[in-house]
Amino acid sequence: MSNQKMLMDKIKQYDFTLKELNLYLDTHPNCRRALAMFAKYRKLREEVVKEYTEKYGPIVPEQNNSTQRWTWIDDPFPWEV
Repeated sequence: MSNQKMLMDKIKQYDFTLKELNLYLDTHPNCRRALAMFAKYRKLREEVVKEYTEKYGPIVPEQNNSTQRWTWIDDPFPWEV
């Protein structure tokens, strides 16, 4: 498995975890443990997204950081990894 695919899989796992914690917190807004877990996984996701975008380019168009070229169109698209 390529490093790019492993990073994308981590991002997907963190996205799933954050969505589940989001749903839980919607019904348990004062749960400190869930709030701490949400903060932890949000930070982990941010770190992996940063690593991914630095190595392989943007995951979403808004992450295009180049002022010289629109890198969003570079292959492969994130969902093709």
